[in-house]
Amino acid sequence: MSEDGKKDALKDNSYQFALKIILLCRKLQIEEKEYIISKQLAKSGTSIGANIEEASGAQSTNDFIAKFHISLKEARESNYWLRLLKDSGLITLVEYDELIKELNFIINMLTKSLKTAKNNLDKDKGQK
Repeated sequence: MSEDGKKDALKDNSYQFALKIILLCRKLQIEEKEYIISKQLAKSGTSIGANIEEASGAQSTNDFIAKFHISLKEARESNYWLRLLKDSGLITLVEYDELIKELNFIINMLTKSLKTAKNNLDKDKGQK
């Protein structure tokens, strides 16, 4: 798969993850009357894809790397909120497992993309 293919897959997966997070947060607010954690999860879970999208218009490789780092931080924060929801019994193990599987895939893709971008940046610096 080309770098563009990886970026498209990452954009698509993070967008689909954000949609699932929105639906979960809506459910938590309606059925469980849970507003605090769901709001935090909604922010972090949708921010992942927003920053990936923003990175596609980065002004430089450093800007791209910075946006992807933010996405990675938001993904890790989402992991925390999902664990908390699972351990408090507000979401089922099945819901948790599905979302964590997707989130881990996104985290792995972000990590690999960051490594590639940093290697490319180092190569560019070495050629100057």
